[in-house]
Amino acid sequence: QVTLMESGGGSVQAGESKTLSCEEVKTDFTILIMAWYRQAPGKSREFVANVASDGASMVAGSVEGRFVISGDTRKRVVSLQMNNLQPDDTAVYTCNARVWIAGYGYGSAHEVWGQGIQVTVSS
Repeated sequence: QVTLMESGGGSVQAGESKTLSCEEVKTDFTILIMAWYRQAPGKSREFVANVASDGASMVAGSVEGRFVISGDTRKRVVSLQMNNLQPDDTAVYTCNARVWIAGYGYGSAHEVWGQGIQVTVSS
């Protein structure tokens, strides 16, 4: 089942801004990292930005200076503010969480993905 709930997608004109939000609704595991990825039609998924449990964050060079990531893994939320959007930013944006699920002996890390939301930027 999908437990990463995404919002904020839609269509905009070039130069406009949009903010994406994501919340993990399950609370029975620890979130190590929350991130945003994107995938344009016919292309592979690429990393956009993330925030880690220690508060550190990073943004892909292709969007650095335009996109701002913020969030709190303890609150299980992450947001991506996208400024000065361009047609090349058109893609399906997907929220991701790297989580730690406890096991009987040790536990393991898992990747959790949202359903993806469309962002379309028109020139």
